[in-house]
This record gives sequence, structure tokens and C-alpha cells, in this order.
Amino acid sequence: MEKKVDVTLESMLKILDYSSDEIFVLNSEKQIVYVNRNCEKHYGLKQDEILGKYNHELYEQGYWKPSIVPDVFERKEPVHLKQQTYIGAELLTTAIPILNDDHEIEYVFITSTELNNFKRLIEKKSLIEEITEKEESHSNFITNSPKVGKIIEFSNKVAPTDSTILIQGESGTGKGVLAYYLHQISHRKSGPFLTVNCAAIPEDLLESELFGYTGGAFTGANKEGKTGLFEAANNGTIFLDEIGELALSLQAKVLGVIQDKQFIPIGSSESKKVDIRIIAATNQNLLEMVRNKRFREDLFYRLNVIDVHMPPLRERSEDIIPLTYSFLNKFNEKYNTNKVISPSCLDVLYYYSWPGNIRQLENLIERLVIVGGSIIQIDDLPQVIQDQVKDIPQLIHPNSLDCALEETTRTLVRRSYDKNQSSRAVAKDLDISQSRASRLIREHCQDLLPEK
Repeated sequence: MEKKVDVTLESMLKILDYSSDEIFVLNSEKQIVYVNRNCEKHYGLKQDEILGKYNHELYEQGYWKPSIVPDVFERKEPVHLKQQTYIGAELLTTAIPILNDDHEIEYVFITSTELNNFKRLIEKKSLIEEITEKEESHSNFITNSPKVGKIIEFSNKVAPTDSTILIQGESGTGKGVLAYYLHQISHRKSGPFLTVNCAAIPEDLLESELFGYTGGAFTGANKEGKTGLFEAANNGTIFLDEIGELALSLQAKVLGVIQDKQFIPIGSSESKKVDIRIIAATNQNLLEMVRNKRFREDLFYRLNVIDVHMPPLRERSEDIIPLTYSFLNKFNEKYNTNKVISPSCLDVLYYYSWPGNIRQLENLIERLVIVGGSIIQIDDLPQVIQDQVKDIPQLIHPNSLDCALEETTRTLVRRSYDKNQSSRAVAKDLDISQSRASRLIREHCQDLLPEK
């Protein structure tokens, strides 16, 4: 007598979430009817953000290239393809059509394996070479954030112009990435893109770096002279990072380049004309600096023709997961490793405030790839991160809505009572009835109540 094995649908779906491969299932309308949790690793999207969407919607948004779906619907037989996701993962994807009795596609079962893992497991070089030929190159701005999405839309409108752009935002928010993106989608993309960090070069050297000099212009100068960065950027873009650190003595000369597209090298009497676009960035409040006479007002308004503000990472939490996996792919490749990150560790990264923004996240992931275990766990994180998130209810009870709500209620009531010291004030503060406030105070604030 055969032994009956009872596996529920819920159990089977949970098992598929543990698969090392990404699994997609499309119906005959090319709508995604199932995806396992690996979609988070490859695209930075959660399952409920993908389920129900049509394949072409995600493809057109640039989450992966090229698409395997048209081939399998046309050929009605298994198809292999190499794909690249927008966060940098390289995948070997196989799509298998499931046909009905009329030889029409009913479902398509798609699996994707990270190519680095695939190469380690098999030696079928001919297959790897075959799929490599179909590779399409692309570059995308990694984001799932509506705020950053609007910035990209705005950038697509202003990039074709030659207007000066000022990018503002905290350190590490990706101002340099946006500047390069603007260059890449402009008509100057075939020209040079030069970055100048105005804070990193001493004032006495910065002038000669920007404007160049003639032979013998000053003691120690190269006898043949030197081409400045403004001239070297001709027909391209120059990115003046940390423009707020530019010395007042240089601000007038930079203003002249912006206004007239010409300058005089040090030691020369002849001006040089250049065809450049200037993009500047700062983490400082330039308007405040203008009021304090530390930044020229006329330069500020020349720079601020088009202004863009890059939000900090704490205001674009949707990007933490895709950026994490993008950096994980990058450093796994750099150090020839295959580290993965545990879901609990990923949750901690999601709720951390990231004062150093994207740069801090990138540096952390590099550190974790170097020193962490094969599976990066919470214990591998720096203590400062663990300490900041240890009291967040979503992490204390990540799988229980009731427990999370209870912990949130407790936190709010205790905080309010500690500040207000009366049920009437707590009721007003939390916008609840006084009787409910009194009950919640008795439940959650016993240690704060005065002794009778």
C-alpha cells in the first residue's frame, strides 16, 4: 500500500520560496500569476508588487533585458537566454511553455539562475557562449522610489538642453550618479565627462587645475604649460562637485566661464572659448551662504537655472532593497564570492535610518562581503546599526500584525504619558477618549505611575 504524502498548496508555495532559483509563472495572457521570493533579490521588488502585473509592464520599466517571453510564445518550445537585471544581476533564464490539448500556451514556467552560480555548477561552455551572444547592454538609474522617478522624468526633459544644473542634497545621496546620468542622456554623451571635487583640491591648486596655465606661469610650473579641466571638457560636461567649498577668489572666474563660455589660463593674456555644459552639486545651503556673504549671489543664480534636489535614502526606503542587492552583486563579483543576505538582516537594513545615505550602504555591503559569512546575518552588522533598530516593532515581531500593533500602541502610550503625566492630556495627544487613555495607561505604564 502506497503511503499518502499530504502537501498543501500553502506548504508547496513556501517550499518554492526557498528555491535558489527565481521562479515566474505566466498565464496565456502573459500575466504573472506566481513568483517566488527571489524576485526581491534580482529586482528589489516584493512579491505583491509583481503578482498580477503583465510581463511587458516590468520589461518596459527596465527591470530586465532582453525579454524571453516573445520567443517562447512564438516558438512554443523551451528557450534559454542570458538576461541582466537593472540592479546588475546576470541570469541564465529558461522559459518552458505548458501547452493545452489544442497545442496553445496555457502557462509559461520561467526559472532564472544567477550566471556566476551556473558557471560554477556546469562546464557547458557552448551553452554559455550561445546565450552570451544574445546579451543586450543597458544602464539604468536604480530606483523604485516615486520621488526619484519624478527626478528621472525631469532629467529626461532638461538633459537635451545646455542649461546649467544645480543638484542639491545630503552627502552620499547620489548627486554624482545623477550628474553622469544627465550627461549620458544628453547630446554630449560622446564627449568627455569630467568631475572636479572642489573640496578635495587645495585652493592654490584648484585654479590651475580648472583653468590651466602657460609655461613658466609660476614657480614650479611645467615649462610646457598645462591644459585646464574646463578646456579638457570641451564638447562635453564638467561636474563641479561640492561647489559650496569653492573659494570666493575663484567664484568670479567660474562665473565668467558660465556666462561667456571662455576663460584666460594662468599666465596668459589670451582667452580660450569652450563648448561645455556645467553641472554643479552641493550638500550645503547655498542661499544661506549667500546671505552670509560666503557665496556670490550672481554665481548662485547662474548655477541655479535648473535645480534638482536628491532625497536622502531614509526618504526613499523603496530603494534600500534593490540598492543592497545591486551592491551585493557588485562586490560578490569583485571579490569572487557568492555571499547572500538573510531576510532578517535585510529587514534591519530596511528600517535603519542611513545618515550616510547610499554611500554608507555601499561601504557597508562591501565590508559585509569581505568579513561576513556565506549567509550575512544581523550579527555581522556594525553594533551602531543593531542598536538603532533594536526597538523597532516591525523587527521585534516581524510576522505578527497583532503583535506589531500592540508594540506600537505601547510605545506611543508610554511616550505620551511620560511627556504629559495625565490621562486627559494623553487622550488629547493621541486623539482618543479619556476612558480609553486611562485603560491604556494602566496596561502599559504601570512602572511610570506614581506610587499610592
